[in-house]
Amino acid sequence: MRKILFVCTGNTCRSSMAEGFFSKALEDHPILAKHFEAFSAGLMAINGNPASANSIQVLKEEWGIDISNHKARLIKYEDIRDAYLVLTMTRNHKDAIIRMFPDTKSKVFTLKEYARGKDNDECPGKCLGNGIADDYDFSLDILDPYGMPLQTYKECAMDVKKAIDGLLRRLEQETDI
Repeated sequence: MRKILFVCTGNTCRSSMAEGFFSKALEDHPILAKHFEAFSAGLMAINGNPASANSIQVLKEEWGIDISNHKARLIKYEDIRDAYLVLTMTRNHKDAIIRMFPDTKSKVFTLKEYARGKDNDECPGKCLGNGIADDYDFSLDILDPYGMPLQTYKECAMDVKKAIDGLLRRLEQETDI
């Protein structure tokens, strides 16, 4: 089973949404479900924190996905080591993981990068050490809705959903299933 790790800062909003969307998609796609599973963690998560109330509400009301049992987890090296892919919500998250664990660079992407088919060999602009770009493409980030109004969570969830749809298409193409 190939594990897809979704990473953000606190693991109560974006990555919990991504895990929820991906897990629901696997329920509807039994062939991919035989090969992949989702989990999430946060770079600064407090173990055991629930998903944010607005994340729970938006996924339940808009898509019928229940993430109310989600518990935040602080990321560990083993999570990254054991993951098939590490998909972050922002370039800053990606860069932080690469700085902490440079040997995992080949499997660390932003969710949108991977969904759009970009490879880690691509480093736009000038690159710093370890392939970290010094210019920043904000279009590859999923913005953090934490503490914002419910409408912002809805917009964030739609952004995550579109990226998960792209991820699923790419996984279908790459896995010969």
